[in-house]
Amino acid sequence: MFWLLGCIRITRMSMNSPTALLKFVGTLLGLHRMATLHHDELGQETLLNLLLRNYLHYNLYDQAEKLRSKAPRFEAHSNQQQFCRYLFYLGKIRTIQLEYTDAKESLLQAARKAPTAARGFRIQCNKWAILVRLLLGEIPERTVFMQKGMKAALTPYFELTNAVRVGDLEVFRAVAEKFGSTFSADRTSNLIVRLRHNVIRTGLRNISISYSRISLADIAKKLRLDTKTAVADAESIVAKAIRDGAIDATIDHANGWVVSKETGDVYSTNEPQAAFNSRIAFCLNMHNEAVKALRFPPNSHKEKESAEKRRERLQQEEELAKHMAEEEDDDF
Repeated sequence: MFWLLGCIRITRMSMNSPTALLKFVGTLLGLHRMATLHHDELGQETLLNLLLRNYLHYNLYDQAEKLRSKAPRFEAHSNQQQFCRYLFYLGKIRTIQLEYTDAKESLLQAARKAPTAARGFRIQCNKWAILVRLLLGEIPERTVFMQKGMKAALTPYFELTNAVRVGDLEVFRAVAEKFGSTFSADRTSNLIVRLRHNVIRTGLRNISISYSRISLADIAKKLRLDTKTAVADAESIVAKAIRDGAIDATIDHANGWVVSKETGDVYSTNEPQAAFNSRIAFCLNMHNEAVKALRFPPNSHKEKESAEKRRERLQQEEELAKHMAEEEDDDF
């Protein structure tokens, strides 16, 4: 409790100055080391989260990852609030490091485990989770944006999702400019910049499905590439998409065309199997985490009664029964 009160005091003092957090790194590291020596798990968890928050506040993601990897590992049965914060910070670190799959898992888990009353924290988790899913090429469900008490806060991200889903670069730019201050306040502007490539690729995929053959100039117009070398840019984008397997097409360089191949039956591939496998793995992981988080009654780990102790107990019960029988005979 002493370390917890110290952390709270430092946090309150840091609110008075934007650079005050940086001055307390040494103090926080010293407190964390002392809490580790005293085997104070709650103190370690609280101080680790404060240190991660400090590093992320100043965009020191490499230092945050080094500290996280060296610190004692958080367990599912630890303090729930601190564990949720840790998952959120871990998700942010993984996002910046381009490890989107791990980031998505951490952020969704943090949003799911967070208390219902912690609406602001859950909103932040959902904002980052939405962007990570968009960067993975997924489109979040509409229900994510319509959660109770979150609709207004998630409106900018809802419009951003629509722009990515349609694949319209002009709409994407308009949304980014319209809610630029919101994205800056949320510190997600750098992720919005990364999404531009996904918007172009989505639009290119839609064009590939709609046209069996289309010129590179028309692709540049439809993607709204407003550059002097728009055709050359479109050609490089199409070539990269073909190489990555995003579209199934070929480029006719002589005529400047893109010829799309016939769309095959997706059920004849391994994609449905992979999708089902990922969902099953998600459910199994959730079940395992729930089992680990269960709280068992004290003394449930007691050793079973040995054979000798059992023999002594039975002998005492027999003697007690004989003694009671003799007392009953004496009464008669």
